[in-house]
Amino acid sequence: MVLGIGVDVVHIPRIAALLKRYPKRLPSRILSPHEAIQSHLLADSTFIAVRWAVKEAAYKAIYPHKTPTWKEFTYHGLNNGRKPMLVYHPLRADDSTNIGKIHVSVSHDGEYVFASVLVQAAHTTQ
Repeated sequence: MVLGIGVDVVHIPRIAALLKRYPKRLPSRILSPHEAIQSHLLADSTFIAVRWAVKEAAYKAIYPHKTPTWKEFTYHGLNNGRKPMLVYHPLRADDSTNIGKIHVSVSHDGEYVFASVLVQAAHTTQ
């Protein structure tokens, strides 16, 4: 069963301007601890824009069932031939109840990033 669907589009130059104004603050507010360790990418506006779009889409897909923070999501892009993946790490263990598989798709075109997220409800046994 589908719990929710979310989409978002981000204009990369907008993120570049924000990064110029807030080079440390912006990444620290939206990146999960796992993403933040990739320090060589923290000034990359496309890296940040992708995560912004994915996390905004994920929030839209999960809300109002849960109200996660952006740091509770970790996005793993294409890696070694594996498809992109979004992982939800809730701060409170009981926040993961009813959250099943999360599907994510990201597209880039010129100055834009588009993300879509589909969240399935967890299977329950009766």
